[in-house]
Amino acid sequence: MVTLKDIGERVNKSVTTVSRALSGCSDVSPDTILLVKGAAKEMGYVPNTLAQRLQKKTADTIGIIVPYSSTGYAEPFFSELLAGIGKEASEQGLDLLVAYAKKENELSLYKKLVSGRRVDGFVISRTLCQDERIDYLLSINFPFASFGMVENRQDFPFVEEDGEYAMTTIVNHLVERGHTRIACICPPLSVMFSSVRLRGVRKRMAELGLPLPDEMVRIGSFDQKDGHEQASHLLDLPNPPTAIIGFNDSIAFGAINAGKERALKIGEDLAVTGFDDIPMAEMYRPPLTTIHQPIAEIGSLVTKLLVKAIQEKNPKYKDTGLGLENMQVIMCPKLIIRESS
Repeated sequence: MVTLKDIGERVNKSVTTVSRALSGCSDVSPDTILLVKGAAKEMGYVPNTLAQRLQKKTADTIGIIVPYSSTGYAEPFFSELLAGIGKEASEQGLDLLVAYAKKENELSLYKKLVSGRRVDGFVISRTLCQDERIDYLLSINFPFASFGMVENRQDFPFVEEDGEYAMTTIVNHLVERGHTRIACICPPLSVMFSSVRLRGVRKRMAELGLPLPDEMVRIGSFDQKDGHEQASHLLDLPNPPTAIIGFNDSIAFGAINAGKERALKIGEDLAVTGFDDIPMAEMYRPPLTTIHQPIAEIGSLVTKLLVKAIQEKNPKYKDTGLGLENMQVIMCPKLIIRESS
């Protein structure tokens, strides 16, 4: 490997001068900078990124820990979210550290990355109603931004979809189609978006004078397998629902499959809706009615909020000139109606 000493010997300059010339410092003459950079390029010099980061006390890296509630990196939602985060991080000249947490070590993994100075900030996703990750990072004044809110707290950067409004549009659509026996399949209600969406369904159905019995609310997980299992339970009731609201697209896919197994015509005998509008939603058979979330774009926006939060706490961090004044963003979701309803 070519070192600063090698370049110094080539141009007859000290290591300190070579280092400052490569950094473009103002106290080094333009001629010397040109000479040193020309020699470095000719010799194939590759800078020691780790040493540079240690010198300026930044990692130039942001982190995302995929929460234990996820089924892993292959979960469609997280694939889309990571694509948006990764693209924006790259455009900002940052590395992205992605880790997967188990339930028992999730918070300890955050603490490990903070204490080891491995990252300059975190993107948090799938927030909980009471979220110890956010409590911890706020307590130590460590930069983060989240996709999702928490209960009774808004003193941090976040992007959120108006989940209550989204479920109002779904209920309205199903009722307009003649459905009155409507069921929900929810992830755990400790997850903020699940709690908000169920509240939205209950509120709108109550306003319309429609019941939502406990037996019509199934609480499970996040994936297609669980959606199938919970929908099977609903469809085997003595008086089954004619419409099922899945709180994400994967759950809805499982519900569609359960209906098909019972020879129900999806969209007529049984309506099914999802949430997220992942790429597969349009290609599924039948195509899925769902709430559109621009997940990759949200990942990019959350990353921009994180960079802005880091700039405010670390003046050594590269100024991106983003100029984001509003650090809390509430997005208005859109219902995409397809054949499944």
